[in-house]
Amino acid sequence: MTGYNQHPDSPVTALTPDALDRLETLFGPIDEDLARHYPGDRIGGQPSHTVYVSAAEASANVPAEWGAASSAILDAHPEAFAELDTANVLPLVRARLSTAPIQDLRFDFEDGYGWRSDVVEDRHATAAGAALAALAKDADGPTWLGIRSKGLAAHERRRGIRTLELVLDGAGGVPDGFVFTVPKLRATSQVAAVVALCEELERAHGLPDRALRFELQIESPQAVIGADGTTTLARAITRADGRCTSLHYGTYDYSAACGITSAQQSLAHTVADHAKNVMLVAAAQTGVWVCDGSTQVVPTGSPEQVSASARRHFDLVTRSLERGFYQGWDMHPGHLVTRWLATFGFFRHAMPVAAARLGGYLDRQGGEVMDEPATAQALAGVLVRGLDAGAFGLAELQAIASGIDRDVLRGLLDRSVTVPLG
Repeated sequence: MTGYNQHPDSPVTALTPDALDRLETLFGPIDEDLARHYPGDRIGGQPSHTVYVSAAEASANVPAEWGAASSAILDAHPEAFAELDTANVLPLVRARLSTAPIQDLRFDFEDGYGWRSDVVEDRHATAAGAALAALAKDADGPTWLGIRSKGLAAHERRRGIRTLELVLDGAGGVPDGFVFTVPKLRATSQVAAVVALCEELERAHGLPDRALRFELQIESPQAVIGADGTTTLARAITRADGRCTSLHYGTYDYSAACGITSAQQSLAHTVADHAKNVMLVAAAQTGVWVCDGSTQVVPTGSPEQVSASARRHFDLVTRSLERGFYQGWDMHPGHLVTRWLATFGFFRHAMPVAAARLGGYLDRQGGEVMDEPATAQALAGVLVRGLDAGAFGLAELQAIASGIDRDVLRGLLDRSVTVPLG
């Protein structure tokens, strides 16, 4: 009997169709399980940053106000930022600050807001919802937006749930791009409870099924390694029922919980690197994004202080990008200048080589580097992220490799574009 899908002229193999069918019954459920838990990386659409603003200041004018404030800092200290501009992207940065300075916005009801009377927080929650609804309709507004509510601990979760409910009421539903941040995750079982909260809110408010999505903020060691020695994050993602969009690192809470003194707390500390690397591995190929944290050092004060803090933030953003963290928090308008300066510079430096190598891969011309499909996938990812950030346009890519367009890049990402070997 011939083997599986053999050509008539091929040699006869020993395994029978029944044997192959038996193997398929074993492999089939495994394939389904892997496809469910690891559908693939979600490359495309990830914002370059998340801006946190106290909910007490919630307004549809926040992006314009931050853009104007960041432009003013750039104008007041041009030399501090010019020395960082190795890719000549300052004109792009100025354009971004004047049009669409914020890609992702959170109105914060947690640490950046504090405890206020219920009457005051109720009012701020309703106002925040209205502002988010208005921003969602603005063509130049944030692509992603939402709130960070209070945490899951017993003393605060009822307040956090009420705030989330009032935000949705104020918005008149779920605005496009809405996501809420769940701070201080400590146990996998909390994620199942957050999923139940989403289901109850959708039911009570007449929202479409699965309309609510959330992101998990990693601010405690227990969120990385649980009491049983397992990786909490990996299990949390599987318990999120496909609703978790991203994992966000909380720099200062996490560092403090690990006993790091305040002077040493930084995105570049080895404790931070460990936590973020676990986050990156746990989220790999799940479709969940990973977001780096923030710095509390802001570009204010004397020219020397502005220059030093700008260099610090620029270097931190660049360091994150080099390590595969394509998103981070921004806490001050001045951070927008160095965020976009570092992001545009990173992708513009990467683009010519990536485009040339990808063009050679598509043409099978070879060259000094013979790339494999996985490498082509990574090169396509760099180009898609650069396009999404606005670091360059498609015309610039096609000037280097004419065969590249969005469809080709998407096909390389999901490996539906194949290149014959001969």
